Amino acid sequence: MKTVSVTAILVLLGITANAAPTASKPTLTLEGARQVVTAALDYAKAHNSPGGAIAVVDDGGSIVALERLDATFPAAPNISVGKARTAAYFKRATRGIEETINKGRFTMTTLPDITYFTPLAGGVPLTVNGQIVGAVGVSGAASAQQDDEIAQAAADAFAASLAKAAARVDYFPADAVRAAFADGKTSLLANGEFKVNPSRRDGPGEAEVHTIDTDIFYIVKGSATVVTGGEVVSPHNVTATEIRGTALSGGTEQHIASGDVLTIPRGVPHWFKSVRTPFTYYVVKSTVQGG
Repeated sequence: MKTVSVTAILVLLGITANAAPTASKPTLTLEGARQVVTAALDYAKAHNSPGGAIAVVDDGGSIVALERLDATFPAAPNISVGKARTAAYFKRATRGIEETINKGRFTMTTLPDITYFTPLAGGVPLTVNGQIVGAVGVSGAASAQQDDEIAQAAADAFAASLAKAAARVDYFPADAVRAAFADGKTSLLANGEFKVNPSRRDGPGEAEVHTIDTDIFYIVKGSATVVTGGEVVSPHNVTATEIRGTALSGGTEQHIASGDVLTIPRGVPHWFKSVRTPFTYYVVKSTVQGG
């Protein structure tokens, strides 16, 4: 039986007490990109733009969404993609890059030899909690200034929608909660910072180590014996931030039952060794942001 201490696992993965091998970061979704496009189109139409192509890319420069108004000149879509990629790669609005070149730093014009570079106003980064998740690029409006205004308006609308969502109070009626418990796999809420999962176990599970998530358990019904700490038996990665194994060797046993709360910090091995059914519980997963 092969066992590996959690310390050895964390060292192999490059995790120290103060750092992790990966960072949790927000990701731009297709729905988010569509919201940016919609905001850009609404602004363009409200300000009588004669045309316009709107490109939204992720933080790696890949196209997530691309649309254009009728009568937009044919080259505009490609230019809008270039502006968006430049804003994402350089993590700044392209208006500032164009201004720098116009003020005399002409050596920057050699950058297309090594990376995507469209130093024209109209590319603006999209940020979440200070992190770049992508960018929007606009081309084909009435002027370079209007390209930039449309892109900035779309980025501002994206930021405003995030702020509104962060302040949102979520309510889940009893029927939805019961359905989630019956499924055992459905999250009631997942917003990038934490998750709320109504969960059910029908028997023992695998040993687990979460490198970025702290688990907070509230037991609703039933009881279980949980082992924390010790060494993971036959460890393997199921994701970049989660290790699993068949069991734990050593560690501390804790009996939990209805009404109990158990918190397991990130990096601590844990294992539901035995379960008395029916066993239902809430899990709140708090995710570490950043490195």
